[in-house]
Amino acid sequence: MRAQISVQAIPNIVINSIFDLPPFERAICCIKYYEGMHRKKDYPYVGYGHQIRAGEKYSSDMSLNEADALLRKDLKEYCSIFRNYGKDSLLLAVLAYNVGPYRILGCKGKHPSPKSNLLKKIEFGIRDFKEEYIQFCHWKGKKIPSIEQRRMVELLLLYVQ
Repeated sequence: MRAQISVQAIPNIVINSIFDLPPFERAICCIKYYEGMHRKKDYPYVGYGHQIRAGEKYSSDMSLNEADALLRKDLKEYCSIFRNYGKDSLLLAVLAYNVGPYRILGCKGKHPSPKSNLLKKIEFGIRDFKEEYIQFCHWKGKKIPSIEQRRMVELLLLYVQ
């Protein structure tokens, strides 16, 4: 089941193309489309792909409006994590929503991982990072064509020159 695209947050605007939407709304539509609604069988994921964290009590039977509100809250949190990356913050937030922020940022500690090549390129001001972005299309070590397609769509919708 695919998500219905809703632009309730933008009243009285005629939408002829997804590109008529502000970038944040394009990101919301993209995530909804690719995630779809998660239900009981998808636990610990609910709504449009929110992973339940310790102490949270979200229901797998949440309404579309509740799922939309949770997605917006989550995406804003990810945007704030990447706010120092300016015009790339939304694109990085959308990627982090799907793969987790530490796959991009890297982390130290018990399970250390390096900063992603994508982030290194962005930090050096290199705008040719399509290949590094699309590389986030693997699951359990295997390249997944549908995830690769998702990454290409995200770039098309959210990449800023």
